[in-house]
Amino acid sequence: MIRQALFVLSVVLVFLFHSVTILAQPTAAPSPPVVAPVQPTTPPTAPAKPPTPAATPPTQPANAPVQSAQVPKQKGPTDIIKILTKAHGYSVFIRLLKSTGVAGQLFGQLNNSNIGFTIFAPVDSAFSNLKAGTINSLSDLQKTELIQFHILNTMVALSNFQTLSNPVPTEAGDASDGEFPLNVTTAGNQVNISTGLVNTTLGGTIYLDNQLAIYQVDKVLLPLDIFSPKPKVAAAPKLSKPDAADSPSGGVDVAAKVDASGAMCLRRNGMLLSIGVAMAAFFMVKGT
Repeated sequence: MIRQALFVLSVVLVFLFHSVTILAQPTAAPSPPVVAPVQPTTPPTAPAKPPTPAATPPTQPANAPVQSAQVPKQKGPTDIIKILTKAHGYSVFIRLLKSTGVAGQLFGQLNNSNIGFTIFAPVDSAFSNLKAGTINSLSDLQKTELIQFHILNTMVALSNFQTLSNPVPTEAGDASDGEFPLNVTTAGNQVNISTGLVNTTLGGTIYLDNQLAIYQVDKVLLPLDIFSPKPKVAAAPKLSKPDAADSPSGGVDVAAKVDASGAMCLRRNGMLLSIGVAMAAFFMVKGT
């Protein structure tokens, strides 16, 4: 009896243990419903815009002068020969500056005074374009005047050329018509130079400080006085009075001499007439 009761109790315990184990296990979550993937709708494409053209930079006028100088400011004495040598392409102008003595004069004035200068330096090709023998045919004085004609006795910055009054005086001297006139005009940032024989444009800045400005020109500036001088008008000859010693009358006026001789003749004839009248009266008295 006891055995049967223990057997039934053991069966009941096994059953209860099994039930508790099953209840203790978590229940699986229900699987979500299967949803078909939504296809994305493609919006209508707008027409493609044409590419924007690149902006065109503003064009500079032809032969516009360069603002920056080719040769930096010098340390120590200002020497135009050294400046032009560093710039390259000005060997003929350098040779003429030396041979005429103008380079030495400029060196002394630039370094021993406050005088400023502006120099128009022709490139070597400018001299090559001249007629053969043009420079060699000039006298020493004319070569000096030619070089001085390229120099203004004041420092003119690029923005101040429009303030100059024409004709502009140069180191060559007289700026009147037919001598050494130099005319400077501006159009925007372009500077034009005219001598009456040559027209050219400022090509760029070679050197610039507060006392000296050197600009490039593509032509030699030919002054009228040297290459197209005015014909000299001959002065009318002056009538010289005859020298008294050289005159045939020995310095006495001919008319005066004639008048004097006439008066002497009249006096002589008058005396003879008086003598004749007296003699006639004498003989008439004596005869009576």
